[in-house]
Amino acid sequence: MNRQDAEKIITEYLKPIFGFALKRCKNPHDAEDLSQDIVLKAFRALLIKDDIGDVNKFIWTIAHNALNNYYRDTAKSVIGLSIDEVAEFVADPGSIFDDDNADSIRRLQSEIAYLSKLQRKIIIAYYFENRKQADIAKDLDIPLGTVKWHLFEAKKELKRGMDTMRKTSDLKFHPIKFHSYGINGNIGTKSPNEFFRSTLSQNICYCVRNTAKTINEIADDLGVSPVYVETEVEFLEEYRFLKAQKDKYVVNFIISEPTAELLTMHDTMHKKAAELFANELYDELIASGLLDHPDIWCGQTDGSISLTESPKADQNFILWSLIPYITAWSGDKLIANGISFEEVATIRPDGGHNIFHAAVVPDKMILPDDYIYMKNWCGPMYNGDGEHIIWQIDSEWSDRKERLNFLFSGEAKRILSLYKREFDGSLSKDEYAWLSELGYIKTNGDYDGHFKSSWQIVTLASNDIKEKLLAIGEKVKAKYKDEFDTIKAPYVAAVMDSVPAHLRKVKEYELQFLFHSDGWFLLHCIVALLNNGKLKPPTEGQKKALTTLICPN
Repeated sequence: MNRQDAEKIITEYLKPIFGFALKRCKNPHDAEDLSQDIVLKAFRALLIKDDIGDVNKFIWTIAHNALNNYYRDTAKSVIGLSIDEVAEFVADPGSIFDDDNADSIRRLQSEIAYLSKLQRKIIIAYYFENRKQADIAKDLDIPLGTVKWHLFEAKKELKRGMDTMRKTSDLKFHPIKFHSYGINGNIGTKSPNEFFRSTLSQNICYCVRNTAKTINEIADDLGVSPVYVETEVEFLEEYRFLKAQKDKYVVNFIISEPTAELLTMHDTMHKKAAELFANELYDELIASGLLDHPDIWCGQTDGSISLTESPKADQNFILWSLIPYITAWSGDKLIANGISFEEVATIRPDGGHNIFHAAVVPDKMILPDDYIYMKNWCGPMYNGDGEHIIWQIDSEWSDRKERLNFLFSGEAKRILSLYKREFDGSLSKDEYAWLSELGYIKTNGDYDGHFKSSWQIVTLASNDIKEKLLAIGEKVKAKYKDEFDTIKAPYVAAVMDSVPAHLRKVKEYELQFLFHSDGWFLLHCIVALLNNGKLKPPTEGQKKALTTLICPN
C-alpha cells in the first residue's frame, strides 16, 4: 500500500485506538504508550501489504495482539488481575497460547461458560462490550441493582470455579451412541434424527437417564462447555424428551441397555411363545376356510397380469400379511384393564403423540448362535383416513424400493387416497406408475386403450371378515394366556429392575403388549413358521408388496 493511503487510514483510527487503550490500561500513561505501539505496528504493516480485504478487522487484530503483549508485560499471573484486565484474554485466549498464563486464561474462559445465561449476558455486556450497567439493566428489563448483584455473584462464582478441579465422567472419553429408536403412536412432523441430531444430544439424555442433573453437572459429565449443553437441553425439553425438575433435568423416555443375559432371555421367551401361538394360528386359519372368503382381496402377485382374468394371489402370500396382522391386533380384551396409552404417551409440539424409546448396545456382545436378529425391520406401521387403515411391516424378506421409515404417514395416506380413487377409474398414468414402482399395483395394456390393473396389497373388504379373522387370534391367545404369563414373568421382573422409578409406568404399559403387537413377537412367529415349513419364503415378485394390508378402520 502506498504511504499516502496508509497515513489516511491511520489518521481515521487514531482516536478510536486511543479510546480502546484508555479503557483497558491501568493509567493514561500506559494508554498513550499502548496506542502509540498499535499505531506504529499498524502503519508499518499497511506499508508492506497490498491484499488487505477488511481494513477494520486488520487494524483491530493488531490492536488486540498489542494489548495481549501489554498484559503479558504487566501481569505476573492472571489470577492477580481483575476481571476487567483479563477481558480480552478471556475473549480470545487462542492469541496468547504461548503465554505462561494461557492455561489459567482458558480455565477462566471455561468458567464463564458455567455461569447462568443471565450472568453470562451481563458479564459479556459489561466487561467485553464496555456497556454501562444502566444500559444493560434496560436492555435485559431488570433492575439496576440486579445487574450489580449478578456482577458481584459472577465474580465469586468465577473464583470458586478457578479454585476447583472439575470432574468428568467416562462419557467425555467414551460417548455412547443410540443403536436404535422406537416409537409407539403418532410421530408428528419430525423424525428421531432431527431430535437426536448429534452425539451431544444423545449423551445429554444418557447421562440423566437415572438421575436428574443441572446443566453444569451434565457439562461436567460430558467434558464440554455448558453453553452447548444449555442449547441442546432447551431443545430437548421443548419437545418433551427431557423433563425439568427445578434447575435439574431428567430424561423423559426409556433408554434401554440390554445385556447379553437379558437379550438371551428375551429371545428364548419369544421363541417359546411363538412356537405355541404361530403354529396353532396357522392351523386354525387353514382349517377355517376363511382364506377363500370373497372379502379377502389380493390380485395375482407373480408374473404379469392378464387383460381378461383376475386370479387371486396364492394363500402363502396372503398369510404373510394375515398372520402378523392378526397376531398384533387380536386379544385386546385380554389386556382391557391395563394402562392406557393416554396415561403414558407424550404430546409433542410438532404434533407427535407417542412413546419414544432408544437402545444403547455395547460394541461387543456374545449371543447364542441361534439368536434371532431383527434385520431391516420397521413396524408394524399403520395409518388411516377415517374409513380405512393401511398396515405394513418392512423386514429382511421385503424388497421395497424405499425402506419404511418414521415418516411413513405421508406415503400411507396417499396410497389410501389412490386406492379409493382407483375403483372409480380416476387415477392418472403417473399415479399408476408411482404405485407400480413401489410394488403396490400391477398393470397391463395401454393406459389410453385396453388396460388392466391388479392390487398386490391384501385387502379385508368388510368389517365382518376382519372380525372373524381377529376372533381366531383371540381364541388362540386366550388358550395360552396362563402359559404366556409364566413364560414372560422372569423377563418382566428383570426389565423392571433396570428401569428408573419415574419411567416404570411407561415400561409397564409397553410390557402389556408382549406376545401381542410387539414387533419381536411378530418376527418370531414368522421365523417359527418358516422353520417348520408351514410358511414359504416369498418369491422375488412378491417381495415389494409383502406384509401390507388394507382394512376397514
